[in-house]
Amino acid sequence: MPNQPDGTEIQSVLDDIAIRMAGEADRGEVASYIPELARVPLNRFGIAVAPLHGEPIIAGDAEMPFSIQSISKVFALVVALGHVGASLWRRVGREPSGDPFNSIVQLEFERGKPRNPFINPGAIVVSDVILEHQSDEADPHPVLDLCQRLADAPDITVDEDVFASEVATGDRNRALAYFMLAEGNIRGDATKVTERYFRQCSIEMSCRQLAAATRFLATGGEGADADIAGVTPERVRRLNALMMTCGCYDASGEVAFRIGLPCKSGVGGGLVAIVPGVGSIVAWSPGLDKKGNSVLALKAIEDLAHRLGWSVF
Repeated sequence: MPNQPDGTEIQSVLDDIAIRMAGEADRGEVASYIPELARVPLNRFGIAVAPLHGEPIIAGDAEMPFSIQSISKVFALVVALGHVGASLWRRVGREPSGDPFNSIVQLEFERGKPRNPFINPGAIVVSDVILEHQSDEADPHPVLDLCQRLADAPDITVDEDVFASEVATGDRNRALAYFMLAEGNIRGDATKVTERYFRQCSIEMSCRQLAAATRFLATGGEGADADIAGVTPERVRRLNALMMTCGCYDASGEVAFRIGLPCKSGVGGGLVAIVPGVGSIVAWSPGLDKKGNSVLALKAIEDLAHRLGWSVF
C-alpha cells in the first residue's frame, strides 16, 4: 500500500513544488497548432491532490480552468464502456502505439483499428460508439455531464472558443475519421463524430475539479465516485493499466519509468496521475515537450511521487 501522509504534509510539499516550478526556466512550448491554446501564458502552474476522502489539497494556479484536451478520453472511455462493455475492444486495441498521437501510419497498416483509446483515432472511435448508442432523448453531452457529476461542479463547461479553434484546424483528425470510415470502423457521420470529439476535448476544468473527477480511479471501483462513473473494480484496474501503458502518447514508457503511476496527459498542459488506494494528482502548466506532455507537470508529479513514496511498483 502506498504511503498515506496527512493533509498538512501534502500541503507543505505542494507549496514547495509550486514555488520551485515558478522559478523554472525551461517551460516547454504551448500547443500552437490549436490557436486558442497558444494564447495561454507560459507562466501558469497549478497542482492538486484529491485524497479518497475530503477536499482536494491545492497550490499555485489550481483554481484556474484550462482545456483538458486528451484527458477527456478517460471520461469518454468510461461512457463508451458503459454502453458496449468489452465488445469495444473489437474496434479499438489496448497496446501502446509508439507513434505520435495523431499519426495515420499505423492506422493504415492495421486496417483502421486504432492501437488504443488514448490516441486520437482511438478516441474518435470511442466518440462514434457514444453517438451510436445515444438516443434523441439522452443527455446530448454525456462526457461533460460525467465530468460535472464526478467533480460535483455543475458549472464545468465547454470552452466554445477552443471548440471553434479545434473545428477550424482539425483536418488531420477528420482525415483519421474518414480513413476509419472507409475501413468500416466508423459507423456514423464522420463530421459529426469528429465534432463530438472536438467538443469533449474543449471541456474546461481546474486542477481542483479534475483531481476530484479522477479520484474514482484510485478507489478500486468502490465508493460514491465509482458509483457515479458506473465502473466496477475490474474496469478501474483496466483503465489504470491503459493509462500506465498508453496515457502519455509515445512517451508513456518514459513517464512510467520516471513517475511509476498511471498517468494521462493532454496538450492543454494537464497531467493526471493515480495513486491507487490514496487519491489522484493533477498538475497543469501549458508548456509542452516534443511528445505533447507538459514539461512542468511531469517534473512536479515526479517530484511529488518520489517525496511521498507514491508508486505502484
